[in-house]
Amino acid sequence: MGSPAFAVPALETLAREHDIPAVFTQPDKPAGRGRQVVSVPVKTWAEAHGLPVYQPRSLRKDPAAIEMLRSLAPDAIVVAAYGLILPQAVLDIPRHGCLNIHASLLPKYRGAAPIPAAILAGETETGVTIMRMDAGVDTGPMFAQAREPIHPDDTTLSLSARLAGLGARLVVETLPKILRGEITPIEQDHSQASLSPKIEKDDGRIDWSKPAIVIDRMVRAYTPWPGAFTSWNDAMLKIVRASVIQPTNQATHEPTSQPTSEPANQRISGQVVRLGKNAVGVVTGQGILELRAVQPAGKRVMSIEEFVRGQPKFVGAILK
Repeated sequence: MGSPAFAVPALETLAREHDIPAVFTQPDKPAGRGRQVVSVPVKTWAEAHGLPVYQPRSLRKDPAAIEMLRSLAPDAIVVAAYGLILPQAVLDIPRHGCLNIHASLLPKYRGAAPIPAAILAGETETGVTIMRMDAGVDTGPMFAQAREPIHPDDTTLSLSARLAGLGARLVVETLPKILRGEITPIEQDHSQASLSPKIEKDDGRIDWSKPAIVIDRMVRAYTPWPGAFTSWNDAMLKIVRASVIQPTNQATHEPTSQPTSEPANQRISGQVVRLGKNAVGVVTGQGILELRAVQPAGKRVMSIEEFVRGQPKFVGAILK
């Protein structure tokens, strides 16, 4: 059971070593500007490799899907970013339980968005946990964990790709031991739990009064979705790539389009300043965020040099 690209490596790895009688994934949905209906990545891979695919809109409200699962009599159900809640009737079906590939070191970052949450929190390490699902949200006992460093330039996209591969390797190593009864799951330390709720589109809106380091984490955590964005000229401007300049350097950077005697470290948060011939930054509540690539509304991603060449009045503007 899985839906996005994160789940594909686990499906691919398991299919080489185990009999997979059914693949459950979310229904096809409209995507992109044209709102064309597209298949989710797991469905695409499964159909290309001859695996039967089922796409119930809800397992809670689809008794036929549950009965079909029972008829398969699975030894285990492996779940990776499925996106639908599994009712107790489903959790009780497989002899060895429903096993979740969760992209964090539980009990940290339970919930729907563990990878962005780890980046937002400034973690230097995360990982993958194989756990037995219960009625709670990622509260079940753990079979195995594997760790993965978070690089300073990691986005959710880049980190997800590595964790997907790590999860695939870990589940294919762990599942045979579970089926043979060689592993006893360990209860989580619930007192150390933290949550990573579902991300909403407006979570990407930048508050320039926050420190540059926090905004930089937003830019990376919300790539590819929903993107970290601000408002300029009454239109959305996505910040695609950025880096932090510490506060000690701030006073040396003056905006060129609106000269004033006021020192830069007293400027309004959100003001765009020139950092050098081809460099532009934004004053934040603490430090300057250097912009490296942006995406204006309705246009492609472009380097900041290219953008400023076409929009010279951007330097000195106040982003909101």
